[in-house]
Amino acid sequence: MRQRRSLRWAGYAVLGVVAAVYIYPFLIQLGTAFKTDADATAHPLTPWPHEWSVAVFGALAQQDFPRWALNSVFVSVSVTVGRVVFDSLAGYALARLRFRGRATVFGAVLAVLAVPSVVLLIPKFLVLNQFGMYDTYAAMIVPLLADATGVFIMKQFFETVPVSVEEAARIDGAGPLRTFWSVVLPMSRPALITLTILSFQGSWNELPHFIVSRQDPALNTLTSGVATLVSGQLGQGNQFPLKLAAALLMTVPVAVVYFIFSKRFTRGTYEGVDK
Repeated sequence: MRQRRSLRWAGYAVLGVVAAVYIYPFLIQLGTAFKTDADATAHPLTPWPHEWSVAVFGALAQQDFPRWALNSVFVSVSVTVGRVVFDSLAGYALARLRFRGRATVFGAVLAVLAVPSVVLLIPKFLVLNQFGMYDTYAAMIVPLLADATGVFIMKQFFETVPVSVEEAARIDGAGPLRTFWSVVLPMSRPALITLTILSFQGSWNELPHFIVSRQDPALNTLTSGVATLVSGQLGQGNQFPLKLAAALLMTVPVAVVYFIFSKRFTRGTYEGVDK
């Protein structure tokens, strides 16, 4: 028993050290956002300010930060809704509908997962430019409306739904679309919430696609706008408080969405187990 307790406490100690190493950079970000430029330069690794200041938040408000935030909200919500709709439809078709070439289509989806996204940046730019969509909101949203990861997640979950439930709906006269919308989709709440979290987080933090799909500064999102802060285009000096305050504000919506939907995801999982 003593040896087991010793091993358990040793494990807790290792986990505590790993957690501290993981959390410490975030604490530096949080503390530096409330520092002055001089304090951040003199004490860059100190997670608490020696002199508290909120001046950088006012400076962000005077820049284009509110517009970047609105663009990010618009693009992220549009992409999230599109992925939930299209990924769930594609996943259901691959899981339940019998058509020629279904295995080939699913293999192509898996192949897309293996392709690094950076490889597709130049083809994306060429396609968007050819269709006349470059430098528009459509160019930022349309290519992200569906993704292979979401299709794979939804397909795998739909295959766990009992076929007898769908057969009962068909006996009552429901067609494939009605069965999907009224029977299968409500049972897929855990997968839908997972897809919502991943889609919002991915589109909110997206940067490479926004670089190749637009050039107008008015279309900057938070990621591309904050990138200009990091490159020093909006001022001189290190601007540590300004940059990390912007990064701190960027994390708030993602954290809120995650904590709200994670509770519902846990609740939905427990309901599924009880049933």
